[in-house]
Amino acid sequence: MKQSITTALMEWYEENKRDLAWRRDQDAYRIWVSEIMLQQTRVEAVKSYYARFMEALPTLRHLAMADETELHKLWEGLGYYNRVMNMKKCAQICMENYDGCLPADYEELQKLPGIGSYTAGAIASIAYDLPVCAVDGNVMRVFSRLCNDESDIAKAAAKKHFEAVVMQYVPTCGAGIFNQAIMELGALICVPNGAPHCSLCPLASLCEAHRLGITSKLPVKSAKKKRRIEQKTVVVYLYEDQLHLRKREAGGLLASLYEFDVYEGVYEETQLTNKLQEAAHLKQLVPLGKAKHIFTHLEWHMNGWLAILQEPFDQDGIWVDLDTLNKQYALPSAYQRYKDAVALWLKG
Repeated sequence: MKQSITTALMEWYEENKRDLAWRRDQDAYRIWVSEIMLQQTRVEAVKSYYARFMEALPTLRHLAMADETELHKLWEGLGYYNRVMNMKKCAQICMENYDGCLPADYEELQKLPGIGSYTAGAIASIAYDLPVCAVDGNVMRVFSRLCNDESDIAKAAAKKHFEAVVMQYVPTCGAGIFNQAIMELGALICVPNGAPHCSLCPLASLCEAHRLGITSKLPVKSAKKKRRIEQKTVVVYLYEDQLHLRKREAGGLLASLYEFDVYEGVYEETQLTNKLQEAAHLKQLVPLGKAKHIFTHLEWHMNGWLAILQEPFDQDGIWVDLDTLNKQYALPSAYQRYKDAVALWLKG
């Protein structure tokens, strides 16, 4: 039974796999970059980011030497910027301790910054053909249906449980193909948020959930904790054609990224005018509207303003024009609406 599942899955993959840039060789660096980018991001969205990143930083050595601002700009729009900073740390460690390569060892890979069991399994199996599994949400969904397994995939213990289950199916040779096959099946056939395409599935005749007619009930996933809401007032300071950016703290959310000036809480126009007059020579205040941005455990509810100044203030931060901002600095996507609104205002 297990051998039948493994064989059917790998044969299906060889005939149906998508042609993706990071699948065209077994280079560990390229596989690693793609796997980090693909975390919580659609394949179609990743393609252009991957191509741009590899053109700018084609080797692990280039990544180890990259400037923080350049890395942030290359990552702009993917979110979770701590991932790319962990990648740089990881690259530097590999240059110092592993002869400029990602180690061909599942356990050693997990000691590196930002590499957990899934990413280590993907690198080890796809690049080095080591017989290990790579279990993420896609894989847990496939095997919860395949085995009629009611383990709650929202709980941390479920990943260890499914790793043990999946390891029973991993072939001693071709583990990388097997792991990619499960990922591909989860992405194309055994999909989330809707009915799986069982009529196209190579494992339908071997799937317990399909046999029992309960595919819609699996996987079991308990509700997430409600996100905390924070109210923010975003102020885009403008002097002539120069916008003010402030760099965030080195730790925590959106660490070390540049942003517009942000004040905690909600300010009415009169309140904000009075506040800004104390810190800047305010000429005009233009409303930019409300926006919401969702992080994993947090929501920002924002109200934006364009503050046009008679002269610039001399506080922490930098003044840049819009073109420089677009070319050199990564602005968190939370502020994208306000950047676009200011661009339209400047044109009009």
